[in-house]
Amino acid sequence: MSGFFPSDIARWALGGRDPNEADQTNNNNGVQDQSSSSAPLSEEEMRARRMARLASLENKSSIESDPDGTKDNNMEVERHDAMEVDAPCSDVAVNSTKKNIAAAKSTNDGVAAANVVKNETAPMSTEPAAKKQATKKPALTPSEKMFRKKSQLLRKVLLVSLNEDTPGAINLNLTLDTTSTGATAGQEKVSDWGVHQIAEILASRLSIEKDDSRLDMARGGGGNDLIAYLCGCYKRSWEEWRELQGKKRVEGDEELLSILVEMRGQVVSYAASSLMIPDLFDLASDSTLQLAKALTTTTTDPANSITFDVNGKSSSFYYCLCEELYSQDVDSFERVISDVVGHIAASLAKCETILDEGYVSDEAPLGRNALFLTSALRELCSHKKATIAFTKMKKFCLPAPNTAEASERITPPIPTPPPGATAQQIQLFQMMQRMSNNSRTGYIHRSGPGIEKQTILGMVLRQGLPESNPSVSASFSNAATRTKKDVNQSVERYRRALEFYQNKCNELVKQLVIAGEDARKMVIRWFTDALLVNVNAGGTRPDRTKVSSTEFLLNLSVVLLKLCEPIINDHKKTLLVDPGFVNSPKDHGGVYDLAGNDHLPRLGENIDTNKPYQPDNSFIPFCFFFCSRALALSIVPEASAFENINYHARRTAWTIQQQNGDVRSDPRLNQILGIQYSREIHMMSPGYVTEIFRFFNMAGGVLLRIDKDELKAMPEHIVADYCSVLDYGAEFTPTLLSGIDFGNIFRLTVKLLSKDYANLVRNYNLRAKLGDVLHDIFLPSSGDDRSDVPRSVSCDPLAGGQPYLTSDKLAQETLAPSLLLLYGEVEHTGFYEKNSHRTKIAKLLKFLWESPEHKPAFRRITEDKTSFQKFANGIVNEMNDQFASVMERLPAIRTVQLQMANHQEWAALSEEDRETITSRHEENEQQVKRVLPLCNSVMKMLGFLNTDKDIRDMFLLPEMCPRLANMLLHVLTKFIGARGMDLKVDNPVYLCAQTKLFISNRFLMLVMSESYNFRPKDMLQDVCVVFSSFAAASEFQLECAKSGYYTPELMGKAVKTCRKLNLLIGESMELFALLETKVAEAAKLMAGEEDLYEDAPDEFMDPLLSEFMTDPVLLPTSGHIVDRKTITQHLLNDSMDPFNRKELKLEDVVPAVELKERIDAWLKEKRDARMQSS
Repeated sequence: MSGFFPSDIARWALGGRDPNEADQTNNNNGVQDQSSSSAPLSEEEMRARRMARLASLENKSSIESDPDGTKDNNMEVERHDAMEVDAPCSDVAVNSTKKNIAAAKSTNDGVAAANVVKNETAPMSTEPAAKKQATKKPALTPSEKMFRKKSQLLRKVLLVSLNEDTPGAINLNLTLDTTSTGATAGQEKVSDWGVHQIAEILASRLSIEKDDSRLDMARGGGGNDLIAYLCGCYKRSWEEWRELQGKKRVEGDEELLSILVEMRGQVVSYAASSLMIPDLFDLASDSTLQLAKALTTTTTDPANSITFDVNGKSSSFYYCLCEELYSQDVDSFERVISDVVGHIAASLAKCETILDEGYVSDEAPLGRNALFLTSALRELCSHKKATIAFTKMKKFCLPAPNTAEASERITPPIPTPPPGATAQQIQLFQMMQRMSNNSRTGYIHRSGPGIEKQTILGMVLRQGLPESNPSVSASFSNAATRTKKDVNQSVERYRRALEFYQNKCNELVKQLVIAGEDARKMVIRWFTDALLVNVNAGGTRPDRTKVSSTEFLLNLSVVLLKLCEPIINDHKKTLLVDPGFVNSPKDHGGVYDLAGNDHLPRLGENIDTNKPYQPDNSFIPFCFFFCSRALALSIVPEASAFENINYHARRTAWTIQQQNGDVRSDPRLNQILGIQYSREIHMMSPGYVTEIFRFFNMAGGVLLRIDKDELKAMPEHIVADYCSVLDYGAEFTPTLLSGIDFGNIFRLTVKLLSKDYANLVRNYNLRAKLGDVLHDIFLPSSGDDRSDVPRSVSCDPLAGGQPYLTSDKLAQETLAPSLLLLYGEVEHTGFYEKNSHRTKIAKLLKFLWESPEHKPAFRRITEDKTSFQKFANGIVNEMNDQFASVMERLPAIRTVQLQMANHQEWAALSEEDRETITSRHEENEQQVKRVLPLCNSVMKMLGFLNTDKDIRDMFLLPEMCPRLANMLLHVLTKFIGARGMDLKVDNPVYLCAQTKLFISNRFLMLVMSESYNFRPKDMLQDVCVVFSSFAAASEFQLECAKSGYYTPELMGKAVKTCRKLNLLIGESMELFALLETKVAEAAKLMAGEEDLYEDAPDEFMDPLLSEFMTDPVLLPTSGHIVDRKTITQHLLNDSMDPFNRKELKLEDVVPAVELKERIDAWLKEKRDARMQSS
């Protein structure tokens, strides 16, 4: 550009802009500049300034004594501003001097007046006497003073000077034609300049080449950075303008203000031209990178922010620059924004964690600090037009599905070690790259890795604290040797850093959303893609070549939770959540499809999709349902993984102890603990976890208010997720539950468990989870449990602090029968899971039974015979199966305990034998600890339920009474048999699930003792209580006599044991003792009846149990005839015909009337014959 004159450059860069036209759009007052100290002055300059001051004082004094009253406003001396040529005198000195000069002049004595001046000012001078006699320079004329002020503006604002060397400013050696805007040759000195020459002066400064040494001389001039220099000029011009505006106006100030306004306009115009045409100046060759750096610097140095001004963002350099670019050429504006974002993205792509402080390189031109880079994007989006341009970029969203670009496989290049790395660091770097799952396999463009590596928002949200990163893992190395306080400090430090970064992410997304409809549509499309490509992220072990990282998914849920914050806090906005969103593919974009491989199950079936979706606000339903889906893909699977890690840590520590190893130094345990603590950073973050709790309670309110048809269309995962999250909270973050209203969740849970909705929610696992929530969150804690959930969580503040379970009207009416039904339904949830579910249901039922508010509901239970039979059948099945398992495993546990206690015998075994025995022993222990609590709860529940006559009568029905009697006698044999009461096991040593694993340097604080809950005396007492409840019933007496477990000796010994141990007292003991006699009598009667059946025809015998039938029925599905009680018992456990496995219901069976008549006739004949023979 050396071939152009500065004036030519100015006119060309401005695109025909009229130099006389000043920008008048930013005339706002601001804060005065309090900086700006002049360079040191020589003695001659100081003398000249003082003489000019004296001359002005003299003129002022003469004006004040003017009899005509005329006044020259140009000669005021009371005002002293930044453009004064000398420091002001004190007011007293000035006034004294004025009076003396006036008195001398009144006598027309000029010499006297001069002497007055000399005498009055002499004390202010510190110069030698010889210099005081030097020849005085003439005072400056107003035009010369004005010239000096304008020159000083150049130095202070543009950091340049004209034809003079000034410290801190660049001498442009420029000659100006003051009659035009062009530059001429032949003028040796610039006598004056004004608004018209600003463009020329600025163009001359910008035309300096990069290697010009003068750039290093300008303090605060930005060096080779043209954008930084222009931004500085813009801010300094505002500061000078505000200072002038704050002063009393004098002649010449208007011109100075016009110059400052013109400077701002020209600065913005040249910046825009440099960005659109990078080769306009040598300094502008990388102007878009310079702007990206300026945006990044805004975060690290707010004082030099380009996006903020004291008058507001609309007067900032960046805002005005965007407006200028947009007004000149929209396409160029969008290209500039795209280039700036590209520079930021290039650096973001090289960031691995939020802890990176990396170096600047060609690959990362803005460094590797994710926080600064994300903040730069947020500042870029402070201008709405820039935000819209940002969202129009190709890399903002993924390519559309089913396109060639979407199917493109991307193989990332192998990273190289950072410059200057040592040989050891390079080796470690290469090892970490080999360990990386995705380092070489690559990924499909439209995939989970694709969205976090190929889109700008993805690059932002993927940053976090991955446990596999060396910086993170190193912070928790040797975790078993560290104190709890030390670990907590590390966790809190990282948590603060993560939350600060997530706040910046939230701000960025907010700026994108509020930029307008077009930008919002692109953001919604991006969120839609993010959820679609991660549809399988909720699995137990998701394929990371197909789904995004944990950090990305967690951050995704964080920003969507932030968007839902107004909905959570404002009930009126909650009412705007339209459930029809999930049935509108146009709006949910396929996230909630009803069909296909990736469809999401709904609560019910037969969903009506024909109802038109016409929401009052379309953005609120989007935020709600997309946030719920994001949580299903992030916090829910992470909660499960965290629970597994926690269990694995306890299990590993126990195994090490069993092997007499050192827990603190074991590398396996230290590695597991490091992973656990790194996950605690986000999984126990108070802000994140409590916001999730509040979201799900709000979601419960949404599902509560919609009708049944809309409810069955709701995604099943919303209900399942709040169950999982609350279960996690109760176990790991119970204190965070305090202070949060869970009323909506309680009412929704009770509603979904009720009989009216039992057919709607048919997922047995989901219904079992609802029961767990009632137990874990809403069952008030008592002294005999270890729950850390605050009692206040289970109480309704709107009901005077009473428990939800007793104060809620719907719960009083429906919960007791719902739980009885649920007890039977959990049979379908799995062998191990059902034990835990039933134990919790039994505790809930006990609490309700003891509450007067639920007594009417328990009385109504027997009205639904089918439901109660399912419940009763579940109890009997559980005790038969589980108690037998416990009784089998307890002796084995005791044997191994004794074997381990004998150290000599144990050491004599081979290591392989010890491992085999230990493994089997651990399995037995786990099974007993799972089953015994259920057995205890079931037996107690049988005791308190059967104190009610109506419930007791239900157990005496033909299909239930035989099984009840068999179960009770089976249990009795284990306690009263030959060695029953001798059963004994030592309490196991294990790690409590509620106890965090912290190991100090001196003490091992990870082991707690807990019994197996095996208390034979207590369980025998519960069994005898049940026996006494049924002792007076003839049906029960007869079924006891029929049982294969019954012996007269067994009943006699049981009665003696009860008396000896004082297990029963009063009437209960009398009834139990009476039962012994009654059963013996029934046994004799039964023996006589069995003789009658010895020669019964085969057609009278039940084909399944080979028993004599008393009420034969025909199975229509297979044509077979069985006894009614047999098929009834079968269908309680299996809904299929036992002969051909076809679906069968009890109401479908047909009485075999003809066969029944023949059986009765045959039996009557046999009895009559016996009577005659006797």
